[in-house]
Amino acid sequence: MARMSMLDGDGLEARYREIQQVYLSDNRPWVVGYSGGKDSTCALQMVWKALLGLPPEQRQKPVYVISSDTLVETPVIVRYIDVTLERIEKAAAEQGLPITTEKVTPTVDRSFWVNMIGRGYPAPSRRFRWCTERLKIEPANDFIKAKVADFGEVVMILGVRSSESATRAQVMSFHRIKGSPLSRHSSLLNAFVYGPIEALTTDDVWTYLLQNPSPWGNDNRDLVAMYRNAQAGECPLVVDTTTPSCGNSRFGCWVCTVVERDRSMEAMIDSGEDWLEPLLEFRDLLAETQAPDKKKLYRDFRRRSGQVAFIKGTDKPVPGPYTLDFCKTLLRRLLETQIRVQREAPPGDETLLVHDAELHEIRRIWRAERGDWADSVPQIVRDVLGRDLNWIAEDSVTFTADDGRLLDTICADHEVPTELVIKLLDVERAAHGLKRRHAVHTRIEDLFRQEWRGLDVVLAELLSGRPALEVESAEVDDNEGALAAAVSGKGAAE
Repeated sequence: MARMSMLDGDGLEARYREIQQVYLSDNRPWVVGYSGGKDSTCALQMVWKALLGLPPEQRQKPVYVISSDTLVETPVIVRYIDVTLERIEKAAAEQGLPITTEKVTPTVDRSFWVNMIGRGYPAPSRRFRWCTERLKIEPANDFIKAKVADFGEVVMILGVRSSESATRAQVMSFHRIKGSPLSRHSSLLNAFVYGPIEALTTDDVWTYLLQNPSPWGNDNRDLVAMYRNAQAGECPLVVDTTTPSCGNSRFGCWVCTVVERDRSMEAMIDSGEDWLEPLLEFRDLLAETQAPDKKKLYRDFRRRSGQVAFIKGTDKPVPGPYTLDFCKTLLRRLLETQIRVQREAPPGDETLLVHDAELHEIRRIWRAERGDWADSVPQIVRDVLGRDLNWIAEDSVTFTADDGRLLDTICADHEVPTELVIKLLDVERAAHGLKRRHAVHTRIEDLFRQEWRGLDVVLAELLSGRPALEVESAEVDDNEGALAAAVSGKGAAE
């Protein structure tokens, strides 16, 4: 016996009535999560149609449509969402709906390239998916918190479906408010969640979209074509750790290395988007760095804490961040990729892979934290892009590449690690001119506690039977995540 659709008969009108009742039940503003995919499009269309069914005087409560841009989204998707948000804003004003749009992005210091190329975070993997929280959850939650501060409470409207994610369905059920279609947000105080399409199936969603024209002027058949070309599901607006994230060959971030192959990008290229090939090549370069036998080529044998840890029962060090030299290679390749994409992109498409603000922040991190006395970022940008940014002029105590070469010679003569001396001098430089210098000695002590010997010396010590820091192999990337949290001020190092 065929299943009765939730939208058969009076089902659709019942959906609209419930949406209207929830909207009119209080003064809490709505925040609609829009990712550009089928589920969020269906949810927004239903909300739109339901609000149009209310008298104008009852459409007073603001509705904010937010879309999360990680700054590393596939350009095709970015273009689609940008155009759609403009249409939504315009159509809402014309039709008298209290709907406005907002695109949320990660702060510069939390962006993908600042973390990877600046700090050396390795390409995300299933065990160390450091990108989701920084690029998706935090920007959306910052917007929600701002509205909570303005209004006291908000209601999140999400295109989540029980049949799409069992985990999400279980969490929503656990947080469900008795006698209400709303759930409490799993992590944000004074935020509530309403899923107007929660009970719909995938077939229901597509049926609704193809039978009901987009009220803001999109052609939903374009959405069907985009899914077909990407051979993918959507990458949802992620607002907490229970929301299914990307990584299952879905279209979303073009740099995603959580999957072995980006079949979505490959399918787009096969369908005629040849100009995306440089992105796939760069993404495959990042994926290559995850190969166990190649990690030592790209990553430091020390962790960001400066310590060396070994996988339990072996003499294999747990790989740390990308080396500064490899980060320089990545920056150069990224800028070269940007030039290729811009040259081959469709007319009017000004694809920007890395923003100027990110380049400034990468330069600051390399200079302040990674001992880049050569000040490499401006030179790389100049070599590849043929232009200079408005680089911040640094003070007179800043060291130069010539200073670094001289120091390297002196340290070699005295058998002292150059990197250690660079770090010590950087501590002194950072404290230059301060009246209170009590923290300098603590920083110096921390540096001396780090491992500055070569890997061969550390291995010899391990093989001699001396105790060494060991971790279970399954905990390797979890430790890496803990260190990343420590960098962001959210936890302690190993």
